[in-house]
Amino acid sequence: MKRYILTGTSGAGKTSVLRYLETQGHFVVEEAATDVIALEQALGIAEPWSYPAFIDKIVAPQKHRQIQFSNIAADLQFFDRSPIDTYALSIYLGYSPSAKLQQEIERIQEYGIYQRPVFFMQNLGFVQPTEARRISFEQSLQFEKLHEEAFRHWGYEIVKIPPLAIPERSQSVLRLLE
Repeated sequence: MKRYILTGTSGAGKTSVLRYLETQGHFVVEEAATDVIALEQALGIAEPWSYPAFIDKIVAPQKHRQIQFSNIAADLQFFDRSPIDTYALSIYLGYSPSAKLQQEIERIQEYGIYQRPVFFMQNLGFVQPTEARRISFEQSLQFEKLHEEAFRHWGYEIVKIPPLAIPERSQSVLRLLE
């Protein structure tokens, strides 16, 4: 089974590309951070990312989803983010990577969970704010740079996908897999 990560800064269109790939019959594993943010906000925590424990709250469902779907009969899986993204987020938020995050990164590295080429959705030139995404375009560019540095640091190859229409971006990813 081959597992590929789609990443990039907030609002770069990762989820839209993944939704399109899913409609084309490809298996997609959802991002954990957005779900954690939604739950925390529903519990009355307006900005859950302001607490260092936020990082570990992302790591747990990320790991669970990866393991849960490892038995699915799909030769190809696309992941909306990964523990390396959580590492970049930790750095961006000014937190030292937690022991739990470090252990998860060691696990995915040791077992070669994800393919080394990582599809990096380049920014769209703007960011559309949401309840979970409260980042300016300027901040997103800083975050984008940290993502690239984090993936390179952990030995992944960045494959940049330009800001095209969703079908064209999706087709770019699939062509690169051929």
